[in-house]
Amino acid sequence: MSAFFAFLHHLAAFSLVAALTGELVLVRGAPTVENARRILRFDAAYGMSAGVLLVAGLLRVFYFEKGAAYYLHSAPFLGKLALFLAIGLLSIYPTLEFLSWRAALRLGQVPVVDPAKLRLIGKIIHWELVLMLLMLPLAVLMARGVGNFG
Repeated sequence: MSAFFAFLHHLAAFSLVAALTGELVLVRGAPTVENARRILRFDAAYGMSAGVLLVAGLLRVFYFEKGAAYYLHSAPFLGKLALFLAIGLLSIYPTLEFLSWRAALRLGQVPVVDPAKLRLIGKIIHWELVLMLLMLPLAVLMARGVGNFG
């Protein structure tokens, strides 16, 4: 079971990055009905990946790996958790904007979005990806026991 949840955790992380990358590419392109629909699908995949990542990660912490005491006394783990929370908070604005497009899409219309708002969303998604990248060295340090206190 431990190996399965490790696999699931990593699969969700890679899926999350793929979904964010898809959103970033599409939000920088020309607004079309099909691109807007794709963005909504990528955002749904992003949300599902984030949920699986969190659940699988917590199951690993509390049931399948070194135990909660180890992880809760690990600065890199707490850093990863803080970055994950920051990414989640950053994702709220783009997701709310994407969801607001559904009414226009139901009518087969391109959502009307201010280009400045799309640029801001692109910047937010870019920063989400940067924060995901910053999680990688923390994962390595955590796995090696570097930064444990207590």
